[in-house]
This record gives sequence, structure tokens and C-alpha cells, in this order.
Amino acid sequence: MSRAVRYHRFGGLEALELEEVPEPHAGPDEVRVRVTAAGLNPMDWQIAAKPEMAAGFGIALPAGFGSDFAGVVDEIGTEATGFAVGDRVHGGAIGRSVADFVLVKTPATTLWRTPEGISDEVASTLPVAGLTASAALAAIGLRAGDTVLIGGAAGGVGIFAVQLAKLAGARVLGTASESTFGFLRELGAEPVAYGPGLSDRVRALAPEGITAATDLFGRETAETALELGVTPGRISTVADGPALPDVHATGAFDAKPGALERITDAIRSGELTVPIAATFPVEQFREAVKMQAARHAHGKIVVTL
Repeated sequence: MSRAVRYHRFGGLEALELEEVPEPHAGPDEVRVRVTAAGLNPMDWQIAAKPEMAAGFGIALPAGFGSDFAGVVDEIGTEATGFAVGDRVHGGAIGRSVADFVLVKTPATTLWRTPEGISDEVASTLPVAGLTASAALAAIGLRAGDTVLIGGAAGGVGIFAVQLAKLAGARVLGTASESTFGFLRELGAEPVAYGPGLSDRVRALAPEGITAATDLFGRETAETALELGVTPGRISTVADGPALPDVHATGAFDAKPGALERITDAIRSGELTVPIAATFPVEQFREAVKMQAARHAHGKIVVTL
């Protein structure tokens, strides 16, 4: 037997349980990963709470929980390719990652080798947040000399978006609550409080104007950018909800090839850091999900197995 966080009804945290399940084994074209860490994302508990969102990802009850993981390949199918037993890896498995084992079909597009010098805890935070941030910036053609407004800059995706934008040579303004201003400054952003009056505060901070924007939470930042004269083609959003006309709606699946490798290269070179706000053993997964859902953590939250 092995362990997995699962739910048999929709409802969010109260529906989640740590269960004993039969130990899975790799099929002919699969590799099995012994999971050591699983990074949490808002989409994880949202999927568990919203049947319509779960259906969009092809998830039906009963279901597993989590999307991102890291660990070690410990079993290989007879026809599997690209990996060997003992390879350290990280990847995405929507609705399955908080478990002792994850099966991944090969050839794999959602499984990557973990480079030396990057811990499993850090690697487990990368796929959803890193690829989403990369896609959001690529969609607006971010380049050196831009002044970009990033909405939700202190969140799990925001910490990547801020640093990737800085590496691209842009000036970064990031919306957040005042309690996170110091944290954002450490990442290289100029913080600005979200809420009513955002456009006035942005004008005061950047009187010459902003040239691009990405909204990682809601629509406030995108609407503010439009109000400030940014063309829709230089604005992206990643949150659920009605799309804004001509604004890029994007997400992790739109990331360009090699995006995650560029992020791991930046981590290894010291150009990008991944703040880990907290780690919890899988037995304390409820505390981890509560902390993540509160959206006040300064960095990523990881469950270890």
C-alpha cells in the first residue's frame, strides 16, 4: 500500500483525506516517480472545490490532489523512454501529485530532470508557477526597457514573473498588500497597493507611463493598464473569468519550449531565487493547504513525503 491525498466529493479542504491506496506500478510506456515533495498552487484546492473546474482538467471523482511534484524515478515500463531508474525529476500531474508515487507516460512532456544544485523542495514548485509566469510575459512580448505592471506580484506565480521580468531588463511595478512590500522589494519590484485608486498610485510611481502588464489574479491590473493607455496586445491575464477584449488570456500550457529549463538555469546561476515560505509533512497537508489558500504566504508552500 501507499499514501495519497484524495477526495470523494467536491468541497475543498474539508473533503480532502490522506488515504492508503494500492501501490501503483509503471505500465509498459510509463515511469514511476517516488515523490519526495509536492509544491502547492491555488488551482489545487480550487479544482477540489469546483466541479466545473475539475471537469475542465478531465478530473472525475474520486480524485487525487495537487499538480506539481519532485522525486526520483524508481520503476520503468518495458517500453518507456527518456528516463532511467535513479533519475531525479520534477514535473506536473494535475490531480495526482500529493502521493507517494506518480505515474507518467513517456515520451513525457510534463517531466524534467532535476539539475544538480536544485533541491527537490524547490524543483517541486516550478512547473505550474514557473511556466505560467513565463507564458504570461511571453504573451506580451516583454523586453528590455519596458515598464511592466504585474498584478498579484507576491503570489506563487508572481515571484517568478517579477524575477523573469527583471532578467529581461524591464522595470517592474508589482501590486500587493502593504504587508508584502518589503518582500517584493527584495525580489526587485517596486510595490504598489492594489485596490481602489490603483491607477493614480501607478501614475505617481511611473509618471512616464507603463508599457505592458500581466494580471495574475483577477482583472484589476489588466483594467488599470487599459485605463492607463496600454494597448490590449501588451496585456495578459491568467485568472479564470470573462476575458477582456483583445487581451491575452494565457497559462502554463502556453509556455514556450525550453521555458522551464531557462528557469532552472537561472536558479543554478543565482539569478533567480525561489522563496519557500513553509514545508509540511504530508500528515499535515491540511495546514499546508490552509496556508496556501489564505494567500498571505511570502513564497511557495511545499508538502514533503
